[in-house]
Amino acid sequence: MKSLIYTILMVLVLQFSVFAQTGELKGFVNDSEGKAAAYVSVQIKELKKGVNSDDNGEFKFSNLKSGNYTLIASFIGFKTLEQQIKIEDNKTLHLSLELLENAESLKEIIIKGYTSQNEKVLSIGKLAVKAMDLPVSMQTIERAVLENQQVLTMQDVLMNTNGVYIMGATGGYQEEIAARGFSMGSNNTFKNGTRFINSMSPELSGLERVELLKGSAAFLFGNVAAGGILNLVTKKPKFGFGGEAGMRIGSFGLLKPSFDIYGGIGKKENVAFRINGSYQKANSFRQFVQSERVYVNPSLLFKLSKKTELLIEADYLNDNRTADFGAGMINYKIIPDYPRERFVGVRWGYVKSNQLAGTGTLTHRFNENWKLNISSTYRQFEQQIFANTRPNAGTLIKEDGIWTRSLQKNENFDDYFITQADLNGSFKTGKITHESLIGVDADKFTQKTQAYVNFTNYDKINILQNLSESSRNDIPTMAKANFTDNPTSRLGIYAQDLVSFSQKLKLLLGLRYSYQQAESNITTAAGIKTTTETTDGAFSPRFGLVYQPSKNQSAFLSYSNSFVLNTGIDLAGKVLPPSIVHQYEIGLKNELFKNKLSANVAIYRIDNENMAQMSLTNGNAYTYIKELVGYVRSSGLEIDFAARPTQNLTLMAGYSFNETKYVKSNTFLEGSLLRYNPNHTANASLQYQTAKGFNFGFTSAYIGKRFAGRSTRVQVANDAYRLIELPDYFQFDATAGYTFKKLSLRAKVGNLFDVISYNVHDDNSVNPINPRNYSITLAWKW
Repeated sequence: MKSLIYTILMVLVLQFSVFAQTGELKGFVNDSEGKAAAYVSVQIKELKKGVNSDDNGEFKFSNLKSGNYTLIASFIGFKTLEQQIKIEDNKTLHLSLELLENAESLKEIIIKGYTSQNEKVLSIGKLAVKAMDLPVSMQTIERAVLENQQVLTMQDVLMNTNGVYIMGATGGYQEEIAARGFSMGSNNTFKNGTRFINSMSPELSGLERVELLKGSAAFLFGNVAAGGILNLVTKKPKFGFGGEAGMRIGSFGLLKPSFDIYGGIGKKENVAFRINGSYQKANSFRQFVQSERVYVNPSLLFKLSKKTELLIEADYLNDNRTADFGAGMINYKIIPDYPRERFVGVRWGYVKSNQLAGTGTLTHRFNENWKLNISSTYRQFEQQIFANTRPNAGTLIKEDGIWTRSLQKNENFDDYFITQADLNGSFKTGKITHESLIGVDADKFTQKTQAYVNFTNYDKINILQNLSESSRNDIPTMAKANFTDNPTSRLGIYAQDLVSFSQKLKLLLGLRYSYQQAESNITTAAGIKTTTETTDGAFSPRFGLVYQPSKNQSAFLSYSNSFVLNTGIDLAGKVLPPSIVHQYEIGLKNELFKNKLSANVAIYRIDNENMAQMSLTNGNAYTYIKELVGYVRSSGLEIDFAARPTQNLTLMAGYSFNETKYVKSNTFLEGSLLRYNPNHTANASLQYQTAKGFNFGFTSAYIGKRFAGRSTRVQVANDAYRLIELPDYFQFDATAGYTFKKLSLRAKVGNLFDVISYNVHDDNSVNPINPRNYSITLAWKW
C-alpha cells in the first residue's frame, strides 16, 4: 500500500512539474506612428492558436510548451508580420511588434489604438481624408465607447453628442432624431452607407462605430434634410479566429443574450467570416407594454487578389412590441404628477416590424493612389400597426379626463435598391496635390401602404385613472381604405476635389446633380385608381476653404446647399420646384497636448428662404395649393472636446446652442421657434480603466427647454393652437465593470437621479423617458 501511494504521489508531482514548466508570451502591437493597434490578429502558426490585441494593443499567450514557434500578426490594410520566437520554461517572452501599411492593400481600414476625433476618417464621407483636412463638422463614436457605456438605444448613443438629439418617440417603437433644428428621417439615417428605415429602433449590438456628419450632406446623398446624417457601421469579418458570447439582464424583465463569432476560412485564409446576433425580450416600466426582437448580422470577406476584395453583408431585424402612444394632455399642458407608468391604450395593440438588407461591396485598388468602390444593396421593410389612435386625436381631452378611444390600423411595405460607385484618387499638378472623388448612385424606392378606416368611438376611459380591467379589450374587424403605391427613382452624379496648394492652404470644391422621378398611385376601397407623376432635378454645390497654420490647428469656412422636394401645385396648377436650403459654416479644429486633446468649435447658419406653405391668396383654403413664401432659419454654435490624457482615461464633452425659427411665414407667427428643438444641449462622459481590469465611468446629457404642441397660426381667427413648453432635464448614467482574462462583468445604472421628462408629438403621444434602471452583462471572449 505504501508503495502504491508513493507511486501515485510521484506521478502527480511529475505531472504537476511538467504542467508548471511552461512559458508565457506577452506583447504589444503598434502601428507605424507608434500608436497602439487594437484588434490585430496574432497567431502561433504551429499551434493554430490565436488572439486579438486589446484596446491598448496588448496580447498574451499562456501555458506554452518550450520550443521554437512562428508568430504571425496581420490586419487588413497592413503588411503581415511573421517572426520566429523561442519559448522557454518558466519564463515570459516580451515582444513589441510594429505593423507597416501595405500600399498594395486596402487602406480604408486603419489600425489605431487611440485615434483622435480630428484624425479619423468617416466612411460615410466617401473621401479617405481625415477630419482635420475637411471643412465640415463630424464625430465618430467607437465600439469601445459603445461597449463601455453599455448602450441599448439610440438615446444612449446620442448622450455622447451635442446638437443631435431624440425629438420624439411616437408609439414607443421609434426614436425620432433631429440635428441642428431639422428632423433626420429615413433619408438621413444610414447603415454601412445605405439608407435604412428609422421608423423602428436600430439594433446596436452589431455595431463597430457610429458616424455623424453634421450639416448639409446633399452633395453625397441627394435630398437629405439639412441637419446632418447618421451612419451605423456594423462589425466586419476578421481572419484571426475569435468571438464573444454575452448575457444581459436588467430592470423591467430585460433579457438579452448575444453572440459574435469570426475567423478565417481555409489554409490560405483568403476568406474571412463574421456572424453576430442577439435576442431581446423585455417588459417596460409602462403597464401592459412588452417587446421582443431578434437580430442577425452575417458577413463574408473574400480576398480575390492582392488588390481586390469583396465584402458581402446581410442584416436582419425583427421587432414586435406593444403600441404605446403615451398619455394625452389637458389644455395643452402635461398633467402634473401624472404616473409615468400609466398606460391608456388598448392592451392588445401592437407594432410588428421587419427590416432585411443585403449588401455587396467590391473594392479594387488600381495602384497606391487610385481606388474604386462599387456597392449594391437591397433592403426590404414591413411594418404593421394596429392600436388606438393618439390621445387627443380628433378631440381635445377636457378637465374631467374623459377620452373617447378610437382605433387605427395600417400596413407599410417598402422595397429599396441602390447601386453606387465611387472612384477615389490622389495626384499632383505641379506642386499642387489633389484628393479627388467621382461618383454616381442610382436607387429605386417603392413604398406601398394599405390604410384602414379608423374605428371611431371604440369606448370611453378616464386618463386620470389607471386602465380598468373592465375596459373594452376585444379586437374588431377594420374596413380597408385607400391603397397607395409610390415608386420613386433617383439618380445622382457628383465630383469633388480637395486641392492642397500647400500644407497650410486647402480648397474643397464639389458639385452634384440629382434627378428624381416620383409616382403616386392611389386605389380606393371601391377600386378607383388615380395616378400622379412628378420629376425634379437640383444641383448641390459644395465649397470649403481650410487654413492650417500647423498640422495640429485648422480653421475652415464652407458653403453647401441641400434641397427639399415639395408636394402640391401652385396657383397656376404647376408642380412646385424644390426648396433650396443654404448652409454657411465656419470652424476651428485643434489637436493639443501631443494629440491627447481634440478641441473643436463651429458656428453655422442654415436658411430655407423659399419654404413651401399653403397658399392664402384670395382666401384659398386648399392644402394642396401652395406657394414658396416661407423662410426658416437655423443658427447655432457647437463646441466639442475629446481627450485621452492617459492610456487608461477617456473623456468627451460638448455644448450646442441652436435657434430654429420662422423668419417669414404666411401661416405661423414670424419669429416663433420651430417645435421639438432645444436651444441648449450638452454632454459629458468619462471612462477610466485600471491596470487590474477594473473600469468605471459615467455618461451625462443635458436637454434644454423645447416646445411641442401646435404652432399658432396668424391667418386663423381665434386660433386654438398653442405650443407646449417642455422643461429642460439632465440625465446621468453610471457604469462599472471588471475583466479577468476572457471573462468580463459589467453593470449600469441608467437615469441615476430618476429625472422625469417627456418626448411629445404635436399635442398628443406624451411618452415619458425611462426612469432609473439597472442592467448587468456577463460576457466571455475567446
